[in-house]
This record gives sequence, C-alpha cells and structure tokens, in this order.
Amino acid sequence: MSGVPLFNLAPNLTVSRLCLGSMSFGEQNTLAESFQLMDQAFHAGINFFDSAEMYPVPQRAHTCGRSEECLGRWISQRKIPRDSLVIATKVAGPSGQMTWIRGGPKCLDAANITEAIDNSLLRMQMDYIDLYQIHWPDRYVPMFGETEYDPVQQYASISIDEQLEALSAAVKAGKIRYVGLSNETPYGLMKFIQVAEKYASHLKIVSLQNSYSLLCRTFDSAMAECCHQESISLLAYSPLAMGILSGKYFSPGGGPTEARLNLFKGKYSEGESRYNLSKKIIKAATMEYLDIAKTYGLHPVSLAIAFVLRHPLVASAVFGATKSWQLQEVLNACKIELASEVIEDINKIHLRD
Repeated sequence: MSGVPLFNLAPNLTVSRLCLGSMSFGEQNTLAESFQLMDQAFHAGINFFDSAEMYPVPQRAHTCGRSEECLGRWISQRKIPRDSLVIATKVAGPSGQMTWIRGGPKCLDAANITEAIDNSLLRMQMDYIDLYQIHWPDRYVPMFGETEYDPVQQYASISIDEQLEALSAAVKAGKIRYVGLSNETPYGLMKFIQVAEKYASHLKIVSLQNSYSLLCRTFDSAMAECCHQESISLLAYSPLAMGILSGKYFSPGGGPTEARLNLFKGKYSEGESRYNLSKKIIKAATMEYLDIAKTYGLHPVSLAIAFVLRHPLVASAVFGATKSWQLQEVLNACKIELASEVIEDINKIHLRD
C-alpha cells in the first residue's frame, strides 16, 4: 500500500490521512459494492475505516447495524490482518426516534455504552475496536447545523464520570483501545479531558470527530484552541459538505437522482438542516468556491479535501463514497497542496459569507 500519507494519532495508532466512512454501506451500497470500495481504498493506502452502530443513513430499523456488518465481513472474507487496519465506530447518543436501538436510546449510561460496544464487536466479528467514539453528547448541545446554545433546552443527563467509567472498563477488558468524541463542544471536550485524568494513563481522549469543510469552519475558533492545547486531533467529517462542494448539485436538473440529498430528500433531516442549497448563503459561497477551483485549474473535490487536510490539527478527513470514481477523486485530492493565493481567496469568501 502507498499513496495516502499517514498520521500518528496516538501511541501505536497510525492512521491514513483519509478515512473511508461506511454510512452508505447497506443502504446506497450493496455488500458487493461496499467490498469493492473498501478494496480500492485499502489498496490505495487507506487503513482507517469509520462506522457507527446506527449506520447506514438514513437510519431505519431494518437496516440498522448493516454498515458495521459489511465492514466486519470484508475484513474476514478478505483475510486482512487486523493489525493493519484502524477501525473506528460510535455509540449513539440519546434519541427518541431510533426506538430500535436499546429502546431509544434513552441515555448513555454505563449499561447502554457496554451493550453498544458488545453489539458492535459482534456485528463486526472483532475482538477489539481501535477507536470508540461517543457519536453525540448525552447532554443537550446545539448540533447538526444549530449554532446557538439555548439554556432552556437543557435536560438531566448522565454524568461524564459514568460514561468514562464504562469506557475505562472496556479499555481494561481489551474491547477498545482508544476513546474519541464526536459532535462535541469546547466545554464538553475539556470536561471529558478533565474527568479522564482520574483514570490515569490507560484512558485518554485522542480525537474529536466534528464537521469541518469550506462551508463549516466552526472548529476554527474556540475548539481549535482546546484541541491544540490538549493535543487532540480533529477527524474532519463531511469535508465535501455531503457532496455539495463537488459541484454535482449545480448540474442541470439539480444533480444525479441517486445523489444523497436527492435520493433521501425529506428523509434525512440531520443532513438537510446543515447543507441545504435553498439557503442563499450556502449556495452563493459554494458557487464562489467552485469558481476558485476553476480559476486555479483544480478539481472542486481537490480544493475541498486539500483545504481540510492542510489544517495542522486535522489528522484525517472522514469521507464517504458510493462510486469508485468518487473515491478516486478523493484519493487524487490528498496529493494536492494549495498555493497561498488560493487560501487567500478562500478566506475572503469565508469572511464575507
């Protein structure tokens, strides 16, 4: 394997700077198609694969868990040495909608976390998970496109102590190696780090998986300082803003019918709330970024991925692909370095929009 740069995320945990997300496996992609994509990614130098117990999306009772199953079956059938891969997955936070996951799930107490870890290991046919992440906080936080904190929406939540105690027990039992957070806030990240210190060296928060792209740069303020000071790396998900930054939704007819925002229109509220081209500011900014790509002779995907990977705190860009050629576009992008004038033009649009 060669071609994709590597990053030392933690001791004995080296990840490729591109991470293939599996949220389409078992929904948009069949098992055979998923295998082909993972084959292509692995042979190109990607060793990092991300999943979640609730995948694929949009989340449904009869497909829940298929993405993890696809990943596990691929490793088993291809006879890939387990230590040559870094496998990440996530436990779902509270949700009144996904009643098929542990009855809600109502909370992230110790019992829920332990059950979720055991179920993921069974689905993936594995003895351990390299990076286990809390998909979203147990407590109220503005998420999935929301930016303002509303104190009125606060509700009783499971203590961070209890969550980390369960994760610590899983580390001691050899079920997981490292812990990460996702969709977190600066307050949450710092609180988890503070509480984790009582568990000594065997429990450390090593990563944060938050959205980061040309269209979403909220990480660049308080969260960037927290990550820098605490040596936490960002796993930047949705670097293409659900495909919008590829430019495909600007083609005649609004893009391919099988593209995610078209295929699942009205069925995927978490995605649509963040990336909706009916919002003038998102559409205008995207069109300007596409113009930058054209001006400098870059593929739009190369511009978007290279922008994310140039950030000094980004360990890996977590992306999805449903077609081989889409995966290849991202692989090509990791070899691109953006000139200073390109960054200047990007920042002008960011500051204006």
